[in-house]
Parts: sequence; C-alpha cells; structure tokens
Amino acid sequence: QVRLVESGGDLVQAGGSLRLSCAASGLIFADNDIDWFRQAPGMARELVASITSGGSPYYADSVKGRFTISRDNARNTVYLQLNSLKPEDTAQYYCNTLRDGAYQDWGRGTQVTVSS
Repeated sequence: QVRLVESGGDLVQAGGSLRLSCAASGLIFADNDIDWFRQAPGMARELVASITSGGSPYYADSVKGRFTISRDNARNTVYLQLNSLKPEDTAQYYCNTLRDGAYQDWGRGTQVTVSS
C-alpha cells in the first residue's frame, strides 16, 4: 500500500522559514515524481512544487524564488524548504504522486500558518 506522510508544518511569523518533509513507503520511490500541494480554507487545492524522479524541480509562480524542493532517495523522502514566508502561504500542505493517472489516497497533510 502506497503511503505518503507529511510533517514539519508549524506557526511562524512572516519572513520565517520551515522545512516540510514527505516520507513515502509502498512504492519504488526513486522512480516516482513527487508533488507538493496546498489548500487554504475555502480555496481549491493548488500545486506548489514538483520534483521528477531525475531531480528536476517545478515551482508555481507564487512560490518561485522562495520555496525549494529536493529529494533524498536513500530516505524515501522529499523536502520542501519554505523561505520568506508570507501570510498568504498559510494552508494545509500535502504531498502526493500520480498513480494510474490520478492522485489517490491523500494524507492528512501538515499545517503551515504564517502570522503577519
């Protein structure tokens, strides 16, 4: 069974930093692209960043230059470094990977709250 567990969220002040982790099991981790999403209250879930199996990153325009995605295949973990945080970054953050063309089995996510 594929399982992805997010951690690292916290309450921080604007301008602060956090590092989120996504620990995966039940899949050949190194072969999978991993995506980070976020969802704020009343808003649709949005793609924030992705990293391919080869390590190539993608960032949404809203986080480019502030967030950095990386992966450690030895630990089956993807990291999302969040710098220069803004109140609008407040959201529940989730990681996932496409399986059979769809995102399945969303985890609980991890809450990031940025105070102004």
